[in-house]
Amino acid sequence: MQPLLVATQNPGKLAELQELLLDMPWDLIMTRKIELDLRVAETAFTFRDNAILKATAYASASGLITLADDSGLEVAVLGGLPGIYTARFGGMGLDDVARYQLLLDRMQAVPWQYRQAQFSCAVAIATPQGQVFTTEGIIEGYIAWGPAGQNGFGYDPIFQLPPYQCSMAELPETLKNQMSHRAQAVRAARDVLLRLAETTIPE
Repeated sequence: MQPLLVATQNPGKLAELQELLLDMPWDLIMTRKIELDLRVAETAFTFRDNAILKATAYASASGLITLADDSGLEVAVLGGLPGIYTARFGGMGLDDVARYQLLLDRMQAVPWQYRQAQFSCAVAIATPQGQVFTTEGIIEGYIAWGPAGQNGFGYDPIFQLPPYQCSMAELPETLKNQMSHRAQAVRAARDVLLRLAETTIPE
């Protein structure tokens, strides 16, 4: 098994990625395992470019092939917000519940037919030699009237999936990992990871 650095401090995200890549020849590790404390400013204007910023910075600093993702919630009636500011919506002092509650408050008077939203995810894989590969995934839904469910994290409790008549946080983990925006982007990246595993010789 070769090490694949995941540029995140979020254990929930790592667990999701480990499940998605369970059968791959990679040992996924978080930055804290190698004691790499690196702050990457997400200054780009798209999920894809922010993912590239993180992946290339961590790959260069660690000497390891690195997977980074940037994802977020885009609400149509809010002009695509919170978008790239999803994790910082309302300010850095808020937790997940406070962020989605702020969003619900802003949409309190918005009728159901105008509550369309989508989760978008971009995955970037970078090598220490400077190669970069990207994939993307999207899932569409609506902003619910209130939170429901205990699974997932972030805005999952308020993201309603009409085909399943439940929120993202109410889905069983196995189903979520089959159809989420991150699942789509990571599945699309599997071919890249397989090629890199075949051409990379472990030290």
